[in-house]
Amino acid sequence: MDVKTADKKFIANTYARADVVFVDGNGSLLTDDCGKKYIDFGSGIAVNVLGHKYAPWVKAVTEQAGKIAHTSNLYYSEPCVRLAVKLNERTGMKKVFFSNSGAEANECAIKCARKYSFDKYGVGRGKIVSLKGSFHGRTMATLTATGQEVFHNYFFPFPTGFDYAEPNDIEDLKEKADKETCAVMIELVQGEGGVVALNRDFVKKTEEFCREKDILLIVDEVQTGNGRTGSLYAYMQYGIKPDIVTTAKGLAGGLPLGATMMWDKCENTLSSGTHGSTFGGNPVACAGACAVLDGLTDSLLESVKKKATLIRDALLKMKKVKSVSGAGLMIGIETEGITAADAVKELRDKGLIVLTAKNKIRLLPALNISDEEVEAGLKIMNEVLK
Repeated sequence: MDVKTADKKFIANTYARADVVFVDGNGSLLTDDCGKKYIDFGSGIAVNVLGHKYAPWVKAVTEQAGKIAHTSNLYYSEPCVRLAVKLNERTGMKKVFFSNSGAEANECAIKCARKYSFDKYGVGRGKIVSLKGSFHGRTMATLTATGQEVFHNYFFPFPTGFDYAEPNDIEDLKEKADKETCAVMIELVQGEGGVVALNRDFVKKTEEFCREKDILLIVDEVQTGNGRTGSLYAYMQYGIKPDIVTTAKGLAGGLPLGATMMWDKCENTLSSGTHGSTFGGNPVACAGACAVLDGLTDSLLESVKKKATLIRDALLKMKKVKSVSGAGLMIGIETEGITAADAVKELRDKGLIVLTAKNKIRLLPALNISDEEVEAGLKIMNEVLK
């Protein structure tokens, strides 16, 4: 079977795929169907946080698959509970709802915030304020919550009850978050918006404002979470305590799993029958996630910061690099003299896989990528961006 031809014929053409078929991976190396090797600086868009074939993950997933793959949420599941306990121990959260993706995790957060407000204040207080430049998913509600006009097309009518404030402008946020608002939803580093970190003072003032007005603070850590920025979750570096934190992508190290973590205010908001998911908390995915969390040790997170500094310092010496943004191993590169799209293709041709975000090159390597692989990847980048 010709994979590329069959893909174009039988799969909805929603992706502009690169002309590569990957067939194997090991750590931060990928192999295509022609036997060519690539260094992976993308990790499946921040999904394979501990690389390909991470041994403890493979063991946990295969062992659980050999026991039971699915039961539904009508019954108790040991891997699901074990994962919830690990998340609680690492974050202090009170309750978690498991789903299958970042969009679903954010959808749950929106529903939780609106029900919290309805239970306490009644109707008329359901608006969600997000930030311009944000990206929160592709369901109808999360697409509407996304603060980028380019996504607000085709699918009319969009749900109501959303508004958008300027990033790092606390006065604009206060104006938008009026008496009809139940939650403010932010990414601490706007990934799809260009890998741009929010100002610490703005984030702290946002938290204070939300506390004062009894508006829930939702932090979307779908991409920033699970060690990506050098702490388990990025909010930990900002010194805040959100009411709801969402995550997905790297949580299960390659399997579909989302989580909506709730703190004191709304820990009991979602009651029996108010929300659900057929596959949410799937035993195999949760077993994989437990292995990932066990691998995200303090020493590994510390190494993320060191590697991030090394990569940034090297990038800033490259002649076509105009600026570098982001946090930890979530890096955006603004270029001059070459477009991000052209650079991505040239890098791929030379054996390095990277991504884009708006007009930037985006790097999201595995957190445990070796120093040798980092050095080899940077050497290829220097060839293209020198």
